[in-house]
Amino acid sequence: MGKNIAVAEEIIVTRPRVRASIAAIAAVSGLVVLSAQQQPAPPAGGQQAPSAGQQPAGAPGAPAQGRGRGGGGFRQPDPIDFQEHDGWTSLFDGKTLNGWSGDDNWKVEDGAIVIESTCEKPTGTVYLVWKGGEAADFELKMEMKGTGAINGGVQYRGWIAPRPQRGGGAGRGPGQPGGGAGGGATAGAPPAPAGAPPGAAPGAQAGGPPAGGGGQGGFGGRGNQGPCPSGAARGTPPDAASEEQWNMWGPQYDFDAGNRYTGQFYEQSTGRGIVAWKGQVVRTEKGKNPRLMATLGEPAVIDSYYKPNEWNELHIIATGNTLTHILNGHILSVLIDEDPTYLRKSGVIGLEVEATGKLFTKNIWLKKLN
Repeated sequence: MGKNIAVAEEIIVTRPRVRASIAAIAAVSGLVVLSAQQQPAPPAGGQQAPSAGQQPAGAPGAPAQGRGRGGGGFRQPDPIDFQEHDGWTSLFDGKTLNGWSGDDNWKVEDGAIVIESTCEKPTGTVYLVWKGGEAADFELKMEMKGTGAINGGVQYRGWIAPRPQRGGGAGRGPGQPGGGAGGGATAGAPPAPAGAPPGAAPGAQAGGPPAGGGGQGGFGGRGNQGPCPSGAARGTPPDAASEEQWNMWGPQYDFDAGNRYTGQFYEQSTGRGIVAWKGQVVRTEKGKNPRLMATLGEPAVIDSYYKPNEWNELHIIATGNTLTHILNGHILSVLIDEDPTYLRKSGVIGLEVEATGKLFTKNIWLKKLN
């Protein structure tokens, strides 16, 4: 027995690569080779745990550590500085709406693009479109915050087309209001307008996505018909025809002050609606329902990344068919879009808003990757 223990100890001390075989030796000899008190096992890779006050190996700025194979050192990656703008193009000068197009509800206040929708003066579902052309593969980042029940988001790889004909529907989620005019389309709607992805139609298709739409924020939905809480008459949103020149279809980084949808992948007007809910990695394929590949954390943890009533850092990375939404340094959703019916590889950028409250956006930066 003593010889077996000595051999096992030698293996641990001098041959870290074969530590995995100790369990087999112990099983054959019927021995517990070493207890945790006798000799703590070093961390994976053969490195010793740092002593008190010592910086862990691999931490940002820590000295490089070898891996026992004669190779170079390893270290953790440096964190990205959200305010670093080398190689990026500013889309907003902080003073004017130069380079953007939308109705007169959009304004600039204190260095931010601001839009407010109230019961007395609702905006409906409206868009502010960046006029600098299309972006294909890119990174887009900005800061955003909201108040009240405001719901909106960032449109990208989008296109301008008339609003689809509407009917009742699911909006942003089963039994949830707020779908606005940008939700799914209805069966019996006209064919997809020019510029839509090949094969995409606003109406429900055989084997395709279900119809959706309706909601409290859009044009044509009945919504609440009573007076406003202030006692004043409920206002009327802008005429839909006057808004068609800015009406956007396509992918959206969803954002809302109540944090029900923030960070999810939503699609305006195409019929798909919510594709990747926040906290999900989702894959789509032609003729199939979207499939959940992985989750990114417990819902309560995902929700905790949002900062209510404060500026939030939004970061979109669109490369090929992979669309990643990041909030305050945390991935909130990923869509791997392998459905050619809907995937659009380039398009315009814009902002969208609906419901009531106030939406603020500032520090908008774009980096094209191709």
